Amino acid sequence: MIKVSVCVVTYNHEKFVAQMLDSILMQQTTFPFEIVVGDDCSKDNTTAILKDYQQRFPDKIRLLLHPKNMGLNGKFNALATFAAAKGEYIAQFDGDDYLISPHKLQKQVEMLDANPHYSACYHNARVIFDDNAAPPYLVNTLSKPEVTVEDLVGEDELCFIATSSLMFRREDFAKHPDPEWTNLSTSGDIPRNIMFATRGPIGYIDEVMSVYRKNRGGASFADNHYGADFLFNRIQLYSNINKELNYKYDDKLKKNIATYYYKLLFSREYGKTYWPRLKYALKYLATGDPSPERRKEVIRDFVIPPAFMKLYSFFALNLYNIKSKAKA
Repeated sequence: MIKVSVCVVTYNHEKFVAQMLDSILMQQTTFPFEIVVGDDCSKDNTTAILKDYQQRFPDKIRLLLHPKNMGLNGKFNALATFAAAKGEYIAQFDGDDYLISPHKLQKQVEMLDANPHYSACYHNARVIFDDNAAPPYLVNTLSKPEVTVEDLVGEDELCFIATSSLMFRREDFAKHPDPEWTNLSTSGDIPRNIMFATRGPIGYIDEVMSVYRKNRGGASFADNHYGADFLFNRIQLYSNINKELNYKYDDKLKKNIATYYYKLLFSREYGKTYWPRLKYALKYLATGDPSPERRKEVIRDFVIPPAFMKLYSFFALNLYNIKSKAKA
């Protein structure tokens, strides 16, 4: 019986997918595992590389070569690979990531076998930039042995579970698929991990066992915190999460949502307009509960009309000049 289905999603990963597959094939386990690769109609040489590996490892690798791109930033491709999995557990990967420990699968299986109340488990990962735009860093800064919903919702976006680090129970996911509203989100991991945590803690192995690669053609670079589309999508995502959790964490999630209204004030689309920024500034002030200093700053820069501020500055400057001359 297959113990683990390693589900890999690829799209234009010709430069990286061989390293990904090699790092999976080097895994040392006491159980059988399979590799299911879903390719989202790549336009480069990814498919040819996958076929070559499948021919060399026919008993280990299965391919799902979609005739057209399934959309939603690779989410539907990922769901298709999950549906094709046969293992007790699923370990998910993006085609541009790779493993740096030959014991990753073994250690995660041992954790889930020993803790049937865990909904999933994960480990730490290293982030690297393919173009060396920034130095490497670790995804996770927490050291808790397990995380709950409370750890995954907060004022800031606490997305510290790397895709390549997660392993979960296949039957549990089949019984509790992603809610329909998640199809509206550009992020599949954030809501999915929160849904896992509602059904049990997520165990943590404090070891760096994979690398999360950020490359210019990857999905992570589609997350543009200066683009209105991305920011509105995040507002919708966390609003839906809030509703799904029956508003149990309403105060925290409202503050989270408010951070995206604040970012809209500096977005490419609204950064130089008054009326849209006024609307989002008022939404931020109403939901974010900012500090007195931040509140004053937002009111001054985005609520008070620019013409009024110019008039105020004109009279203030003239009053200062008059007082200065009177003292002289």
